[in-house]
Amino acid sequence: MANASSFIIGANDEHGLNPPTAGKRTPILPYINRSFYENEFNREAKLKFIEADLRCGYNTFDVKPEIQDISISTRVRRINNANLSAVVTFAYNAAGDGTTFNNAQGIEVYYSTLNPKSSLSRTLSTNIYNTLIANTGRNGRGVGTLNVGVLSNVNCASSLIEAGFMTNFVEAKLMLDPDYVTNVAESTCIGLCETLDVQYIPRDNLNNYPTIRLQSRGNFIKLLQYLLNQYGFNLSTDGIFGNNTLSAVRTFQGNNGLSVDGIVGPKTWNALLNLTPTATTIRRGSRSSNVLYLQQKLLSKLYNITNLDGIFGPETERAVIEFQQENGLTPDGIVGPKTWAEIIKIGGERNL
Repeated sequence: MANASSFIIGANDEHGLNPPTAGKRTPILPYINRSFYENEFNREAKLKFIEADLRCGYNTFDVKPEIQDISISTRVRRINNANLSAVVTFAYNAAGDGTTFNNAQGIEVYYSTLNPKSSLSRTLSTNIYNTLIANTGRNGRGVGTLNVGVLSNVNCASSLIEAGFMTNFVEAKLMLDPDYVTNVAESTCIGLCETLDVQYIPRDNLNNYPTIRLQSRGNFIKLLQYLLNQYGFNLSTDGIFGNNTLSAVRTFQGNNGLSVDGIVGPKTWNALLNLTPTATTIRRGSRSSNVLYLQQKLLSKLYNITNLDGIFGPETERAVIEFQQENGLTPDGIVGPKTWAEIIKIGGERNL
């Protein structure tokens, strides 16, 4: 098998969020009276893909670290200057005028026949597509060709994923489901590994994560930094476990009821990756990565959460009680095994 460290993998997310790219959003969703923006999915899927790549040993390159949209020409220039082995772009589709929901659905993956490595691009796209359909259970619309800049004007293999339709009510809700986002990203990494003949390292096995501490360096430090940034920290993803990373680790450990030793071992990795949320019981006053996960799941099921902050306050409690009432559960606002069993399901819940 090939050594992952001999490849540089680019990850790109379409459109922007601050400000949101005009028109790239779902119709207004009922119950919460807001749209989901396309980049809310694209960016998170990209970051989860980078995490998977780092875990598997690849060198990584974030094509668009900015929150705002960046021109295609700028992204193409960045890709070509970085001398990448391959690049994957994450996007979400739409049909019609974008103001109402319709029946268009499913996953598509694209490559360009104009790409100088079009054969490898086709293989990459096919492998990603097959893994996505097998793992997500979504309808497959096939692998197609599309001659846009991030596919045709780059000097490496390139694929673009349309992971669903914003104008399909069911798939619109999936956009903010953290488990669907992770599934898309991990499936994409599996397809990449198959294409490059690299061993895929599973996400959910804690034995795959080394214990790291101050002065550690390498891919798993970058992975740690990416994960911490998703919990509100603002770390440079430089792969060096310095004092800023140490401070963030200690804060995260304190917020999650862990020993505040600054050492990232199995318990801290488990909390960062949120691998066992159902093993905990959380209620008003709780503060942890599991609470953030709960909030993300509730919002994706159209329960009104306006602040994804990992703090179980009155708004989260109200949403939990509504969820329990509508799912035949005891409406006590406490998230234990029975409530978790319903919450962790991908998709479902409130209808049009």
